[in-house]
Amino acid sequence: MLIVANWKAYVEDIKKAKKLLAVSKRLARAVDATIVLAPPSPFLSALTAHNKSKVSFAAQDISHTTGGAKTGEATAQAYAAAGATYAIIGHSERRALGDTEKIIAEKIEHALAHGLTPILCVGEHERDSDGRYLSFVREEITSALGLLMPKERAKVIVAYEPLWAIGKTATEAIESADLAEMVLYIRKVLAELLPGKSSRQSLVLYGGSVEAANIRDLAAISNVDGFLVGHASVDPAAFSLLVKQLT
Repeated sequence: MLIVANWKAYVEDIKKAKKLLAVSKRLARAVDATIVLAPPSPFLSALTAHNKSKVSFAAQDISHTTGGAKTGEATAQAYAAAGATYAIIGHSERRALGDTEKIIAEKIEHALAHGLTPILCVGEHERDSDGRYLSFVREEITSALGLLMPKERAKVIVAYEPLWAIGKTATEAIESADLAEMVLYIRKVLAELLPGKSSRQSLVLYGGSVEAANIRDLAAISNVDGFLVGHASVDPAAFSLLVKQLT
């Protein structure tokens, strides 16, 4: 089970960041799960320095450029040098700020070129009764992976994050049966894009109001490989309880 903690901009001081890292290290020793932390970029080097635990780190986003006169941009190479091994790409909050399908595809290429495992975020704005949301998710996946060689496509993790489920309570989030349907559908799309049986090795995560109150039920029947956790990951007690629900 893969647990990716996206701290977004919730964490604004290094003391809290280090406290959350300490909690994550204890959890990594206690549970059978891989924990990946995505801190704000200014804290990344301080957290990865001398880290000998099983906790890994992700960039919350990367630039679609490869360097040069691009003030404020942070490239895949820079994140890799700072100790990240994953990169969240295509998050709905970045799409809302202008990330197009073309930019997302370029970011995935850059991430792979510098040894970062891309976590591609996809998800519909609303779930319509006609099933158009399925085509929407398919297009997001195929557009993002279209520039890649088949072997590269197999390295991309897909995180399903329906926008209508973000920022809700556990009771308002997706139902386990609906998540199982989407995981199966995403695997079907990946099977069309990947050679042979390699799609079976691709990881599919879920994100969207993941809390201690619903994570066990979501994991039980959905066949999901892990979770992308937002606000619940920046409260030490809440995150600890959430992860322990998976044991």
